[in-house]
Amino acid sequence: MHDRETLQKSLLKRNQQVPRYTSYPTAPHFSEDVNGESVAAWLQELDDSCDLSLYFHVPFCRKMCWYCGCNTKATKRYSPVDQYLEYLLKEIDLAADKLSGGQTVKHIHFGGGSPSMLKPMDFERLMAAVRSRFSVAKDAEIAIELDPREVSEAKVAAYAMAGVTRASLGVQDFHEDVQVAINRRQPFHVIYDAVNLLKAYGIKSINMDLLYGLPHQTEEYLRENVDFASALGADRISLFGYAHVPWMKKHMRLIDEGALPDGPARLKQFGVAKHHLERRGYVAVGLDHFVLPRDPMAKALEAGTLKRNFQGYTTDAASALIGFGASAISSLPQGYAQNTPATRSYFEALDAGRLPSAKGKALSGDDKIRRSIIEHLMCYFELDLIRFCKEHDLDIGQFDEAIEQLQGLKMEGLVTLNEGMIRIPREAQQAVRLVCAAFDTYLAISPARHAQVA
Repeated sequence: MHDRETLQKSLLKRNQQVPRYTSYPTAPHFSEDVNGESVAAWLQELDDSCDLSLYFHVPFCRKMCWYCGCNTKATKRYSPVDQYLEYLLKEIDLAADKLSGGQTVKHIHFGGGSPSMLKPMDFERLMAAVRSRFSVAKDAEIAIELDPREVSEAKVAAYAMAGVTRASLGVQDFHEDVQVAINRRQPFHVIYDAVNLLKAYGIKSINMDLLYGLPHQTEEYLRENVDFASALGADRISLFGYAHVPWMKKHMRLIDEGALPDGPARLKQFGVAKHHLERRGYVAVGLDHFVLPRDPMAKALEAGTLKRNFQGYTTDAASALIGFGASAISSLPQGYAQNTPATRSYFEALDAGRLPSAKGKALSGDDKIRRSIIEHLMCYFELDLIRFCKEHDLDIGQFDEAIEQLQGLKMEGLVTLNEGMIRIPREAQQAVRLVCAAFDTYLAISPARHAQVA
C-alpha cells in the first residue's frame, strides 16, 4: 500500500508529457488523407436518426492573454470578425446541404477565442441561420464561452433571445497580481456584474474556468478562487492546469517562467483546490470538473453516461459533432476532421465551394475500441477489461502489450491490476493519462510534445 506522499512523488517522477485524451487518436496523428471531400461524404452517410452536436469557433479576442493555448488572434477592429461571420454562414449552408435534413441538433457550443466578440445582432443572425438550416431540439443545450470583460446587457439579451441556456466564463484567477502576470486584468466586479446580468435574463447555468499553475499563484489563492467562484453561484467549475508550451505558443514567452510553480507546488495547488471544492459541496467529475450535485453532469456521472470530447467532459451524447470555423474539429462516426486554422485558407476553401477540412483521421475498428477504453478510463478512473472484452467480443490477449506497460505504474502504486480490473487510486488520479497512454498505439511513434501530467 502506498501513502499519498509516495504516490505524489511517483507521479512527479513520471511527469512526462502525454496527451489530454479529448480524442483518440489525438490531433497530432491527423493527416491530409482526410479533407473536405472526405467530410462531405461522411456527412452524406449520416442516418436521419443520428443526433447532432454543433461547435462554432470564433478565433478573435480583444486582447491576447499570455496563458492562452487556443487558436485565436487579438483585434481591436470589428471588420475581421464581421468578415469571418459571413464565412461561418457559408460553411453552415455548405455542411447542411450535405445532410439529409432528418437529423436533430441536441447541443450547440460557441467557443474561441471569444464568441462574446460578436455584436448582439450578429450573434442573433448566426443563431437564426443555424435554426433555419438544422432541426434544433426544443430542449437543446446551447452554451457559449464568454470573456467577462466583453459582456454587456445588449449581448446577454441577444443570447437569451437566441435560446442560450449555459454560459461559461473565463475567470482563471481572481487576484490582480496573477491577472497582470498573464495579461488578463478583470476586477471582481466585472465578473460579478456579468453573472448577475446572465441570471437576470434567465441564463442561470453558469460555468467558471479556473487555472492552477499560473505565475505567483499560492495555495491560499486557489482556496480564495474556489470561494469566489462558489459565492458567485457557479454550477460547474473547471480546474485546469496551465500548460506552459512556449514552443507552440510564442506569446507564452512573455510569462515570467521564474514565477511559475514547479511540479510539486502544482500538485499541492490542485489538491488544495480539489479538497476545498468538495468541502463546498461540489462533486468531482473526471480529472478537472467540479459540479453541484443537482447538475446534469453529476447525474451523468452517477448513471454511467458521462462523455469526453474536444470541450472536455460533457453530457453530450450526440454521435456526430460538426465543427464550424477555422481550426474547428468534427467528430463523426467515420472519423475526425479538422478545419484549416488559417483564416485565409478557410475563406479560400469556402469561396471555392469546398468544406474547409484540412486534415483528419479515419477510424479503424481498433481505434474505436481503444477510444472506448480511453474515454471510460478518463471518465471513471477504472475499467473491467475482462467484462469490456466480453461485451465487445474481443480477445483480451490483444491488450497484453498495454498491460505489460502498466506494470511499472503498478509497482509504484499509480494503478492497480486485479483480475482484469484496472483502477487508478483516488490519491493520484492525474496518473489516468499515463494509464491511457499504455493503450495508445500511436504514442510511441509520435514526436509530438504534449502537456505535462501534473
